[in-house]
Amino acid sequence: MLDLRRRQFITLLGGAAAAWPLSARAQQHVTMRRIGVLTSLAADDPQTSIRDAAFWQALQELGWTVRRNVRVEYRWGAGDPERMRKHAAELVALAPDVILVTGGATEPLLQATRTVPNVFVGIADPVGAGFVESLARPGGNATGFMTQEYGLAGKHLELLKEIVPGVTRVGATRTKSSAASPHLRAGRIAA
Repeated sequence: MLDLRRRQFITLLGGAAAAWPLSARAQQHVTMRRIGVLTSLAADDPQTSIRDAAFWQALQELGWTVRRNVRVEYRWGAGDPERMRKHAAELVALAPDVILVTGGATEPLLQATRTVPNVFVGIADPVGAGFVESLARPGGNATGFMTQEYGLAGKHLELLKEIVPGVTRVGATRTKSSAASPHLRAGRIAA
């Protein structure tokens, strides 16, 4: 009986030893995905750490682990358009699977590539800016998230009217680039 157990144990160890190199090789062949991150913020901006924490948490929840199955390449534009153009070209040259891009860095990225998929965040009017064809069908290589849904302009006016029922006139500030913003048009229609 002891001899039988010894043989079973040796067989078990032999099988494990034979399978170990195969399993080790299989783990080494995990596809490493590359994500580029291009942000218009500076690396030391407080918003950067908040956004990064949410990004890393979401990646982990989806089963992505740095150096195991994903590699992330960061570039910070720090509000400098020339720097953002340079970093956009660098990221595109790395041939990532996707590029996450924030705010003002979106335009330089889309000038650098129309083939590498990118996901933008923090854009007020992606259609008006020419980043996508429409919200329903973005087309091209860009898709993403707006800072506000257009219909919120009407909700803002409704809320203002509840707070100050007698209000009859409302002003809005805008930048030169937001002059034709759908938010402003939606607000005018709601008014």
